[in-house]
Amino acid sequence: MSVLDSMRAVDVGEWLDEHRGQVARWAGAALATAALAAAAWWWFDVRWKPPPSIFDSPVDNVLGYFTTDDFNRLSVDERVKYLQDFVGRFRGMSQQDSVVAAAFLAGVTGKVREQLTQNVRILAKDIMKEGAERYVNLPESERGPFIDKWVADWFRFAETTATGKASTRTDAEILAGAREEGRRGEERTRKRVGGKALDEKGADRFLGFWQSEVEPASSPREQAQISRFMDAVRTRMITGQ
Repeated sequence: MSVLDSMRAVDVGEWLDEHRGQVARWAGAALATAALAAAAWWWFDVRWKPPPSIFDSPVDNVLGYFTTDDFNRLSVDERVKYLQDFVGRFRGMSQQDSVVAAAFLAGVTGKVREQLTQNVRILAKDIMKEGAERYVNLPESERGPFIDKWVADWFRFAETTATGKASTRTDAEILAGAREEGRRGEERTRKRVGGKALDEKGADRFLGFWQSEVEPASSPREQAQISRFMDAVRTRMITGQ
């Protein structure tokens, strides 16, 4: 008897009745696998686009990614690294790339410019939010050292990004400079508001950057959390407490 004849001899209905549970499990597993594959395809190929290679992609493609909502879906660390790598490329940019970059930026208008500005705001907000969330979950005794480390790390990042060279300053040296700048900033603000203490009404905490850039990208809950954290950072930098 051939294989075909053997298959015909089988009572398909009887076989299905005997193996109904197993068939259902197979079908369920196949559907789940198909659903996961479809979801993965939609997420990675349709909904989200990964960032272009900083050093191997045309400069307008790299700049263009800053203007997309996909940029915001990267983690804070990934966005910061992307920005740092781009500044590194910009520092060594060829004349041709510089012309392309200038033309691209000149053409960024309307909704695209709004998206670019919003992306910068969101990154600044997310950096502060990440620090604030870690801060509020620490015991009181660990909060001061955490602020010191947070400030030193971001100052070091800014220095390294601007110069293209790893900072050789210690945390203590960075914090000494930050505290001195904090005291000068407090004095400037005192003069601007007629000698009032900075804690009066709290409006002078982030009069410029906070109100114009971070606040529009923050929810009320995020605003409260970030404001609390940045108050603590400011106090720590000025008073050491």
